[in-house]
Amino acid sequence: MAVNLVNVENVSKVYGTRALLDGVSLGVSEGDRIGVVGRNGDGKTTLIRMLAKLEDADSGRVTHSGGLRMGVLTQHDSLDPEATVRHEVIRDLADHEWAGNAKIRDVLTGLFGGLDLPGFPQGLDTVIGPLSGGERRRIALAKLLIDEQDLIVLDEPTNHLDVEGIAWLAGHLRERRSALVCVTHDRWFLDQVCTRMWDVQRGVVHEYEGGYSDYVFARAERERIAATEEAKRQNLVRKELAWLRRGAPARTSKPRFRVEAANDLIKDVPPPRDSSELMKFASSRLGKTVFDLEDVTVTAGPKVLLKHITWQLGPGDRIGLVGVNGAGKTSLLRALADAAATGGERQPADGHIRVGKTVKLAYLSQEVAELDPSWRVLEAVQRVRERVDLGKGREMTAGQLCETFGFGKEKQWTPVGDLSGGERRRLQLLRLLMDEPNVLFLDEPTNDLDIETLTQLEDLLDGWPGSMIVISHDRFFIERTTDRVFALLGDGTLRMLPRGIDEYLERRRTMEEAAAANVPAARPAARTTEKSASDQRAAKKELQKIERQLDKISEKETALHARIADNATDFAKVAELDAELRELAGRREELELRWLELAEDA
Repeated sequence: MAVNLVNVENVSKVYGTRALLDGVSLGVSEGDRIGVVGRNGDGKTTLIRMLAKLEDADSGRVTHSGGLRMGVLTQHDSLDPEATVRHEVIRDLADHEWAGNAKIRDVLTGLFGGLDLPGFPQGLDTVIGPLSGGERRRIALAKLLIDEQDLIVLDEPTNHLDVEGIAWLAGHLRERRSALVCVTHDRWFLDQVCTRMWDVQRGVVHEYEGGYSDYVFARAERERIAATEEAKRQNLVRKELAWLRRGAPARTSKPRFRVEAANDLIKDVPPPRDSSELMKFASSRLGKTVFDLEDVTVTAGPKVLLKHITWQLGPGDRIGLVGVNGAGKTSLLRALADAAATGGERQPADGHIRVGKTVKLAYLSQEVAELDPSWRVLEAVQRVRERVDLGKGREMTAGQLCETFGFGKEKQWTPVGDLSGGERRRLQLLRLLMDEPNVLFLDEPTNDLDIETLTQLEDLLDGWPGSMIVISHDRFFIERTTDRVFALLGDGTLRMLPRGIDEYLERRRTMEEAAAANVPAARPAARTTEKSASDQRAAKKELQKIERQLDKISEKETALHARIADNATDFAKVAELDAELRELAGRREELELRWLELAEDA
């Protein structure tokens, strides 16, 4: 029987006139891996701070088992700014001692990319004081993970980690014997790590078995039976549930309730977006050209980030962009934005960017734009536009869009200066969408957004007709909102990844293993003759043709999956449709292999 580590008994906490937690009773036992979700401001951080005894409850009590070893990662570290990374993380261990410890080597490599801490000016001997908040946070996380604990409590551990770092952390936590309580908005991470969920809502904590996908299923079932939530939220849950069940079945662990009930909930829910319909609408708004890059080189000061890139962003394209930090993702977006802002006059260091005449770009950068702090939320939105056309006859007022983004009627009259960082982020995105752009660049749009707001944003983007590039470390968000993934692997190239982020992680592992072995990464044998410029142009054109064919195959596969679901009881029809599906899969594999061959020539 699992030993109980922490008991939370009838705990309440009030701020001002608002009860964040009201009579909450919970427990954490050995082996538990608990994910904590809920809207910003509903008390997630307060709950885990009281659980860790960093904050006192107004009533009730929190008890720890005797001798409990607990590690806590809060949103504000307690590192000594005068100390070095070595002193805080490795302490007084001699080099041969820590270098011989497999756990320390694994943590340093996983969080920093190597034992010598590449990216830090003096490696382990770098002084902490001048470092950025993200670098300090990784140091605090490394310090915690190197120790042995019975219970680890983490508040937003994936902040400031890239896709590889998040994947490493998920694997590391799965292998640890410590119990875990984790607040995060990263839904992929929750699915990978957690076996139970706590949903903090309006002072109450609902408990669910399983990871994030199971939680979505169970919450939808609970709301269907209880019928307590408003229709709008129910529709959002059902839409996300449909995507999870149809689009990514491998991400869910075994649900602990009736799968039939979940399937019944989504039987009449269409796919998240009608890609072909959106493509037609996007083409009518944008024409044939959005951005065409011809032999473009992107630099940051003296450093060359991307070399001789030929690429095209077409009408209706929804692209996810991933890559190692510093590879040039944001620099690429800035180069495109500069060209758009100047009508094509401002060009990169080398090559040419052609911008479509009808392009109207909205760019959500990582920096939150400053707004007049005295403006009210609704006023800040209305200053852009009173109403917005979302396409296909959908129109919303500024007030309605505010509500969609979590600004209720009372919150709409709050001064901008009183908003939290996450709320300002939401307001910035809202103002961008109110300006009715037809091209969106989103650079880390999920920062500071809670899961409920993320699902609302995804729902809004599902019906948004235009071209879109998303940079994000939130794997779930990229897979949910985009149709194709491109990667910057740090070698100056931009590559399409037919298998998405899984393929990106595989390629990065291969590159790291090759670098560790001090040999070049595996590549096809060198050509005996150099490709001519005309051969390269032909290869690039064929690449673009193959990418369009792959998009069409994806649309056909989506339609076939829907027909199979509609004819689930007609076994002959299902067999016929399944044969078509297998044929498409074979064609996809041929095209992907050809794409990889051409990528070398191009």
